[in-house]
Amino acid sequence: MASEMADSEGSKKGAPPKGAAQTGLMTAAPDFSEDADAGGLNPRDYVSSLARGLEVLRAFNRTGRKMTLSEVAAETGNTRAGARRILLTLVREGYAVADGKLFDLTPQVLELGYSVLSSKGVWDIARPFIDHLSDEIRESVSAAVLDKFDVVYVSGAQYHRVISVGITVGARFPAANTATGRVLLAAQPQENWAGMIQNVPLTRMTDRTVTDRDTFRRILEDVRDKGWCLVDQEMEIGLMSIAVPLHDSTGALVGAINVGVPSVRMTPETMVNLILPKLQVTVEHISRALKR
Repeated sequence: MASEMADSEGSKKGAPPKGAAQTGLMTAAPDFSEDADAGGLNPRDYVSSLARGLEVLRAFNRTGRKMTLSEVAAETGNTRAGARRILLTLVREGYAVADGKLFDLTPQVLELGYSVLSSKGVWDIARPFIDHLSDEIRESVSAAVLDKFDVVYVSGAQYHRVISVGITVGARFPAANTATGRVLLAAQPQENWAGMIQNVPLTRMTDRTVTDRDTFRRILEDVRDKGWCLVDQEMEIGLMSIAVPLHDSTGALVGAINVGVPSVRMTPETMVNLILPKLQVTVEHISRALKR
């Protein structure tokens, strides 16, 4: 056990491995300093061996292929010995298989989070409507739920074009920078707004990102009044997205449906005039299906 805890980080003992804080398109290192606030971590609370194991799981998701021991080590920043122990542990627990020199994940990894992400069947019901909208507009469509101040993507259909937008299930992004996040934040009870506006991270991702809290409040008020949100290259240059909230049979908010489009293909006006009406109709159909 002692050798495992000391493995692979060398002079960076206790630091997170390569990509450990990866959140989809962007990477942000968490604050592990002694002065970290309540939302951060004290170094003594950080389990480096667990973090390395999680990074191995994420590596398979990033590459989308089987990998050799050496490839896993290179992809994750682990030593070969450390990567080997993690892989063999995953194999023994049923989360991975070894085929000669190649390792791959098994469907059992879905049990780690899919039951939560599937939101008790809501997204199974929504999926055909999401697929249909994606085929109709020939763009990628996704669904997300709010997790504190992040959005987590729970379903989606990627339309493959020369330039396309693809977000995988389980991807996590700052809510303040995304259209899905803003419609979900805007739908929160009014009594929660003061604390929400004060504490939501407004991280500058591009030169278009809104970071002023008064401006952000006005944006959320506008989103709440309109019932939809358009974000133009605030998360990533070249990416626009538009989102509408989704409610279940009781009227409760369950998530948001989003269309992402490269900015070279559409203007914000086109998104509102062409994409938004179809997106709203799709969300209405999903809401009706949830009431059956």
